[in-house]
Amino acid sequence: MTSVLQVGSKSYAFRHTRARRLGWVRGVDLAIYADALAGEAASLAARAERARSRLRQVAIEKRARNELTAVAVERLDALGIFGGVDETATRAELRELEAALDAVDELQAWLESELASAA
Repeated sequence: MTSVLQVGSKSYAFRHTRARRLGWVRGVDLAIYADALAGEAASLAARAERARSRLRQVAIEKRARNELTAVAVERLDALGIFGGVDETATRAELRELEAALDAVDELQAWLESELASAA
């Protein structure tokens, strides 16, 4: 009977140690995923900022078109200096990037709670 208890004790100890080890592995996996996700969020944020910059460029060009002579505007158009940004497409791109960032933020918040639970 003692050997049965001992086997049972070893089994319990093994399960308990394994559960702790799996919790640690899970925490490491979550942390690695969170790190990769942070990189993705930074990339999306940079792309969104570039889109905002292009929209600011469009606004500057619109103001300049109103202030410059028709000849200057025509030459700048011909050189490709004006009109290089599709405002409608850029606004749509920015909306998509902001929606993606919102989704990534939500996932990051969930990951943080999971990391806290795993600790």
